[in-house]
Amino acid sequence: MSMTMDPPSAQADEQYDVGGVLLERPFKIRRLGHFGFSAKNLKECLHFYNQEVGFRITDPMNFAERPPVAKLLEGIADTHQYFMRHGTDHHSFVMADREVVNRLYASRPHKPAHSINQMTWQVGSLHEVVNAIDFFDKHKVPVNRAGRDMPGSNWHVYPFDPEFHRNELYYGIEQIGWNGKPKPAELYARGFHERPDLPQISEEEEVLRAEQAGVDMNSGYLQRESMPSIYDVDGVMLPRPFKVVKIGPVGLYVDDIDAVSAYYEKIMGFLVTREITYKGERCRFLRCNTEHHSLALYSKALRKHLNGAEDSTCMSFGMQLANYRQLRDAAKFFRERGRQIVEMPGELFPGMDYAFAVADPDGVRAIFYHSMKQVAGAVQFLPQGAAANMQVDRWPQTISGRPDVYNGEAYLGPWG
Repeated sequence: MSMTMDPPSAQADEQYDVGGVLLERPFKIRRLGHFGFSAKNLKECLHFYNQEVGFRITDPMNFAERPPVAKLLEGIADTHQYFMRHGTDHHSFVMADREVVNRLYASRPHKPAHSINQMTWQVGSLHEVVNAIDFFDKHKVPVNRAGRDMPGSNWHVYPFDPEFHRNELYYGIEQIGWNGKPKPAELYARGFHERPDLPQISEEEEVLRAEQAGVDMNSGYLQRESMPSIYDVDGVMLPRPFKVVKIGPVGLYVDDIDAVSAYYEKIMGFLVTREITYKGERCRFLRCNTEHHSLALYSKALRKHLNGAEDSTCMSFGMQLANYRQLRDAAKFFRERGRQIVEMPGELFPGMDYAFAVADPDGVRAIFYHSMKQVAGAVQFLPQGAAANMQVDRWPQTISGRPDVYNGEAYLGPWG
């Protein structure tokens, strides 16, 4: 199956009513909501992100329990897709065995070497999701599927970029409350596999109907923390000396930076923050809100210079920690568990003042940082800024705060 695609373009003079505001597209991306890996070494990757980084499993969904695909997945040790969270969103991180994904998508537009299962961007309303479906069709953007997935309850549409990385726009993801449990499986009946008609009933009405039908609303899956809470983390006892408070940015290796960037700018509505050249190769950084960047595009030719995994187009995946002290403690924590702090050039991670990288079991660089530069309004192409300081052993005990050090999206709720 051919994987080439002409980069589509949106017309600048088109105007769409988005909540009473006229915009160039019928949706506005607010943030990176969740992210997915198709893992080559699933057991090891799951241990790293679940036990060491601290993402909590919300729902383990077994593909092999679905009769149409059970035979297709014979011989694979673990056929689950793991939905995990760092906060109250039902999931912010998703993981499945790469061979499972390759077999399930063998007859669809798919690249077996893509380790990225999805990059999921939050929009503001169900109207935006549904109108985006028509927008992608109008501009001949290939779409994987649309509707509403369970578990998670989020309404969505999955468009591909020009190199067939799978994006998702979504609205309304399920929230996990104080008891740590998601919705029971009986509520999955409200899943949709096609463009939904509008309006839909509210989440509250869904829950009320389930309660009236006698559904046990306390029967959802629960993963309890297995590690002892031995660290005083800014006044809270936790199993790790840090807390992930935000995910992103995502770094992609791409063949054609211009075509891929044009897609994210013209179709998805991202703004370019900066472009640099490293070892003669281009790198471009794009944002969807006020953060310096939520998406970074790196020339695939850089992969060999950075010792990146040759069977992955994911260069990096970022995780923001609550503060600088926790960042320092996290580096020590990973070293004590035998994880190597990978030397990476700081200029490839602009907008982060201090950061470090750990190679996950698949070779993807997990980037930990504590602060992301904030960019106001429609500003584009910032001048060259300082490189991220990634020399962990030379970090000072404390640092001076820049004006936007704790700005941007705030983490809501307790840490544990």
